[in-house]
Amino acid sequence: MASTPNKDRVQGEGDYDAARRYDKAAREFAESGKVEPAAHEAAPDSPQQAEEMKRAEEIGKSHSKGDDAPKSVKRKA
Repeated sequence: MASTPNKDRVQGEGDYDAARRYDKAAREFAESGKVEPAAHEAAPDSPQQAEEMKRAEEIGKSHSKGDDAPKSVKRKA
């Protein structure tokens, strides 16, 4: 028999524990000194790949709510 989810835990977009873990990991990565090397590693290898990445970004942005979307509220860690 499957266990019943704990009703005290909020899941989905309201999963506060996951949000805190993500925020902590992102902050630690940003402070680690590994951002610049990762950015270079993620750079396109060719003009063709750069164009593909640009098209992918434009497709992603076309699904965005744009600059008029409500800004998220910064949470205290």
